[in-house]
Amino acid sequence: MSKAAQFSGHEYISLETYRKAGEPVRTPVWFTIDGDRIFVVTKSGTGKVKRLRNNENVRIVPSGFRGEPKGEWVPAKARFTTPEEQITALRQRSKKYGIKAKLAGFFSSSKGELVAISISPDRESN
Repeated sequence: MSKAAQFSGHEYISLETYRKAGEPVRTPVWFTIDGDRIFVVTKSGTGKVKRLRNNENVRIVPSGFRGEPKGEWVPAKARFTTPEEQITALRQRSKKYGIKAKLAGFFSSSKGELVAISISPDRESN
């Protein structure tokens, strides 16, 4: 069983990214599972996207709406998806979150284009 499977059944994960100086920033996000990886869809102008451009190391944990951990933190690597993977991520998000995903897109329209992030929890951070 992959490490991604432990996130099954949860609506949110807390995604910990890092500023250039190394300080962690935790953000609760929606996610989907695709095999041994986790997809997160967000907007290109968000802080987490800017931080991931500088550092691919992340940690994730199942969480509640406000980011409160509901398990153990897992080190992982994150990368931006290929266009094909982004299509998969968007389809999965629509299936899992339905109308909530459409509404979220409407309210965050000023933060840039949609981007998808692939997170591999099986890979240790350095």
